[in-house]
Amino acid sequence: MTSKFLRSVLAIAVFSLIFGLTISAFAQTGGATPAGAASAPAAPAATTPITTGTGTKLGTINIEQAVIGTNEGQRDFEVLKKKLEPKQSELKAQNDELESLQKQLQTQGDKLNEDARATLVKQIETKKKSFDRAVQDAQEDAQNQQKEIFQRILQKMAPVIVKHAQEGGFAMVMDTSNPWPQSPLLWYGEQGDITKAVVDLYNAQSGVPAPTTAAGGAAKPAAPRPAAPKPAAPASSAQPK
Repeated sequence: MTSKFLRSVLAIAVFSLIFGLTISAFAQTGGATPAGAASAPAAPAATTPITTGTGTKLGTINIEQAVIGTNEGQRDFEVLKKKLEPKQSELKAQNDELESLQKQLQTQGDKLNEDARATLVKQIETKKKSFDRAVQDAQEDAQNQQKEIFQRILQKMAPVIVKHAQEGGFAMVMDTSNPWPQSPLLWYGEQGDITKAVVDLYNAQSGVPAPTTAAGGAAKPAAPRPAAPKPAAPASSAQPK
């Protein structure tokens, strides 16, 4: 059986190290933008320890939901989604053609002579290699553009998080984007979560209006981790029995 082409090439790239280093830099510099942060890779965590506050409370924030949930994030990720739709349609057409050829091989392979069947198998293999490369290139391009949006918003959100944590008497704020054991945070309660508060503060500061749907209501945040496309299964070149 062949895999169906899934509808989205978006895969939100969230890195806890980026979050930790960005927050740490703002906590240590009082909100100044670290030099080269937009272009150079972050230094290892060991050289930039996380700075804790002077308060006593422990807080959590889902940094992935926070960035995607901002008005700016919803707007920019929706713009990117529409930008990627032509490539998505192109990949779907390639996948449909590949599946059609594979179906032809499965249903008519035993009726073709040896040369015709070998030609069809070679055609499928060539198109599959081309499709696999196109999918990989599209995924990398989408992820790079998503990462740029995410980092740009996080860079501006970091001082908002630090200021809110300091004013709220928090000693530490931990990211809950990834569940345990991917993150060291085993359990937490909702009462310490500051995600919504940070999103509201960021929206007020950014001045970006909430996206609206066709019906005039507020748009919902994009899904954080949609599936990536899977190429069709390779055709078998074995002779039918």
